[in-house]
Amino acid sequence: MECHFNSRALCVFEGRHYSLGETWMDNACMQCTCLHPVGVGCCETVHRPVDFPAWCEVRVEPVTCKVSLVQAADPRLPCSPGEDIKDPSHGSLQLQQQLNG
Repeated sequence: MECHFNSRALCVFEGRHYSLGETWMDNACMQCTCLHPVGVGCCETVHRPVDFPAWCEVRVEPVTCKVSLVQAADPRLPCSPGEDIKDPSHGSLQLQQQLNG
C-alpha cells in the first residue's frame, strides 16, 4: 500500500472543493482526505499482488478498482502464474525444440 501527501493542495481536487476531513475516491482508486491546512492525503485502496512472473503485469480498472494480472506482451490475455503456462516470449523456441526432438 502506498500513501502520498501533497502539502500544497488546498483541498481542491479536479476543480472540486472539499472541506476539512472530507474523503473521496479519485479515478486511480486512491482514497483521498482533505487535511487542510496541511493539504490532501491519498492512499491506495487496492491490494496489488507482489509475487508474479516477470512476463505479467498488474492492471487496475479505474472505475471498479478491480485488480488483475495480465500478460505484459498482450494485456488482453490473463496471466495465470499457477498454471503450466510458460513465458510467452519463449513459446516458439519450446515448440521448435519439441518438433525437432
